[in-house]
Amino acid sequence: MKRSVSRQLVSLLVFILMLAASFWMIRFATNRYYRQIYPVHYESVIEDASRKYGVPAELVFAVVRTESSFRPGAESSIGAKGLMQLTDESFEWVRFRFGDNYPEHLGDDLFDPETNIICGTYMLSLLIDEFQSVDTALAAYHAGWGTVKKWLGDSGYSSDGVLLQYIPYGDTRGYVKKVLETAQIYKTLYQLSK
Repeated sequence: MKRSVSRQLVSLLVFILMLAASFWMIRFATNRYYRQIYPVHYESVIEDASRKYGVPAELVFAVVRTESSFRPGAESSIGAKGLMQLTDESFEWVRFRFGDNYPEHLGDDLFDPETNIICGTYMLSLLIDEFQSVDTALAAYHAGWGTVKKWLGDSGYSSDGVLLQYIPYGDTRGYVKKVLETAQIYKTLYQLSK
């Protein structure tokens, strides 16, 4: 009887250990899979720019992944360029807002990863500061500052003129949702913005 109970305990312990090992193997494989799908290229530039301009690193990674999938030579049909898909007009607006503080070492090549990340992150910081909402700032990043200002002035989209309750463009609505979900994945996967 004593041996039977001992064997059962040993069998139970072996089962528990095998179950735990399986769990960790699955978790490791899943984590590795997600890290391949959600990479962290240009990490030092993104982390430096996010710290300097007060934008969470996971948000910058999410915008880069959503906009260009980390392809510095990406160009859209409307002429948005580089990792964070800045148009020439957006770039000129950002340079104007930098004023004399535009980083001297940067040029004007939007396909240059550092230039694009720094200017795109600064643009995000300006939009977040102005709209006081990441969701609204992302909508402006995607649809344009003027478009979002119009939406905020329309009671069908904003009840208080400050926050958007509804984004009328389906592609912009989808963009904001995707970036926010992707940012959460980056934050969880890489323990960003502690």
